[in-house]
Parts: sequence; structure tokens; C-alpha cells
Amino acid sequence: MELFSSSNINFDALRRKAFNFRWAEVEDGVIPLTAADPDFPVAPEIIGAITDYLSDGYLSYTPKLGMPQLRKAIAEDLCSRKNEGVTEDLVLPVDSAARGMYIIAGAVLEPGDEAIVMDPVDYLFKNSVMTAGGVPVYYPVSPDKEIDFEDLEDYITPKTRMFCLCNPHNPLGKVYSEKTLEKLLDVCEKHGLWIMNDEIWSDMILGEKPFVSINSLGGEKNKKTLSVYGFSKAYGLAGLRVGCIYCRDREVFDRLVDASGVLTTAGGVSSLSQVAALAAITKARYWSEAFTDHLRGNARYAVKRLSAMPGIKAYMPDATYIMWLDVRDTGLSSQQFTDFMQEKVKLALVPGSEKMFGPGAEGCVRMCLATGREVLTEGLDRLEKGLEMLRRGE
Repeated sequence: MELFSSSNINFDALRRKAFNFRWAEVEDGVIPLTAADPDFPVAPEIIGAITDYLSDGYLSYTPKLGMPQLRKAIAEDLCSRKNEGVTEDLVLPVDSAARGMYIIAGAVLEPGDEAIVMDPVDYLFKNSVMTAGGVPVYYPVSPDKEIDFEDLEDYITPKTRMFCLCNPHNPLGKVYSEKTLEKLLDVCEKHGLWIMNDEIWSDMILGEKPFVSINSLGGEKNKKTLSVYGFSKAYGLAGLRVGCIYCRDREVFDRLVDASGVLTTAGGVSSLSQVAALAAITKARYWSEAFTDHLRGNARYAVKRLSAMPGIKAYMPDATYIMWLDVRDTGLSSQQFTDFMQEKVKLALVPGSEKMFGPGAEGCVRMCLATGREVLTEGLDRLEKGLEMLRRGE
């Protein structure tokens, strides 16, 4: 059985376990191309590692800064595959990449500080800034234009303390060139800004443009870059809540540790989650690479189908396994469009609401591709049917 065929999807399990707008939260018969979470079971090596760890019956405390072998494996992986220059002593495992963003914001922002957040972008950037007492300042980006940061300084004020970088970008699916990242570093250095650098999508490269980590551009330039990585997208471990944060400076790392709560055991990652993450890096890379190949085919197929559907503009993502669809030509708002599709053709999508992505997301919806081709085909058939119904005024 192929790893990523629809026949390898356990729909009964998904209807019991897949939450966050997915199979366990929709009515029977609805196809949810919603939250960015795979429909496929994880690599068997990960399950085996968890089972082996449990075999002696102990679930004791782990080291406060994380299992040394996991910290080492993360650093080696980031250095060998992405040239990030990370050292294991400056890697902190945390309970999800999302938590890492909150830790970073809490470590460097004071109440009233401004942080530049792209618009649209995943809501966790805005929420983490606001939870720290900061003020998000929206920097508009567009799916049909390169993000080059040429006008970034127009958004910087005396209160600006941080820029939030999503690389690759969710939901636009863009990766940044080395030149663009150099520009960003120059501007942030000039104004003394921190950079929150989210790289959770960096394994899922679908197009010809290579992923360039901002950390690969040198340690001196990245002294104020605080990075986040996780295991939910490339390895399907969302429910285990495991990720990491890392940086290039010891004093900065100590600030992150203090903000994380790991020294008091109020924060940290479960032992089983760390075991799973270690197995993912060291034993299941093949799974992630095969998954990316499957997604690349899904994305090309979806773009071909969507380009023939009047009322929608679709863009081939450079990376991620989500697509950003412009539905403004239908005359419906994002929420109206997703409500219509779910009610009339039983297809669930994510609306481009201010809450989820920022005010610049209105008129767009997000679609997830992390499923089998047969499921995706049926989902696109339903979308096409829904668009026909809209044109007929049904």
C-alpha cells in the first residue's frame, strides 16, 4: 500500500481524533480541507519509538531544558539540511511551535511595544504579540506580488521592537530569496529590531525556489533572530504539541528559558513528545520527503483544476500544503463563501477572516492539500459544483 494513497487513510480514526475544524468537528458527509494537518498516519518508526519508550513502564520527569539527544539531533538537522549554524546548547524544546511564538514575544516585548506582522498571515503572530502586551502593526503582502520589504521602513516607528517573519509564508505559500532576507536583516539591524522567525513550513518545498533560512546568512547578522520550528506539518505530530525555539546568543537564550517556564516545570514538553520528535528527525525523514512529493503532485493538480473554475484565482505555492484562493469575483465575503460551500456541497474550507489571518485576508479562503488524491478530487468537484450553483443563483 502506498504511504499517501487515499486507501491508507483511516477515516474512522479521523472522525474520532481529528479536531480543529477537521473530520471530528464537521457533519457526516462533509469533506474538511481545512486545518493544516495530514490525513495520513504518521511514520511507523515514530509509533515504534513511543512504544519502546513505554516498555519499562516509567514516565518520569525529563531534563528541564529537554532531552540532550533531541537538542543535539535538532541542531544537527537544522545545520546539515538548512545551514543554520545552530548549536545544541542554544536549542530549547517547547510544547509546540505555537507556544514558542508566545515565549519569544513574552521574552522581548514590553507592554505598548509594536511588532510588525504581515497581513495576511497566521493568527498566532498577532495573538502572541498581543498576549505579551504588544501592539501588532500590519504590513500588507499579496499572493500575486513578491514580498521584497522595500517599503518596510514606512511601518517602523519609535515604538517598533520586533518584526514577525513567516518563512515559508502561511497562507500565501511564498519563500523568500536570499536578497530579500538580507534586506530584512539590514532594516532590522538599522532599527535594532528583534526578528521572530517561524520556519515550521521549511520542509515542505513544492516549487523550484529553494528555501533559504535567514539564519544561514550568518551569526553576526542574526544575533536578534529568535527562531521557531515544529513537527506538526512535516511529520504529522500536531497532537503531541512539540517544537523548539533557538537563537545564536547565550544571553538571549537565557531570556527565552526564563520566559518558557521550563525551569519550574510549569513549561516544557512531555517525554513521549520528545521521543516522537527525535524519531521523526533520525528515522522518519524518508516519510516527510515522500509526503512532500505527494503534496507537490496534489498542488499541481489543484492549480490546474482551479484555474478552469470561473470566480476563483489560485496561486501555485512555493511551499506549504495549503492554497490561498481569491474568491472576491463571486461577490461573497470569505465567511459567506465558506458557509455556502459547507451548506450546499458539504465542503469545508477556512475563511480569510480578520481573526484567522488579518484584515487583508478578506475575500480569500484557505484550502488544505494534505490528503489523498481521491479526497482532493472529490473536494474540488464539490467546489466546482458550488461555484456553478452560485452562478445560477441557487
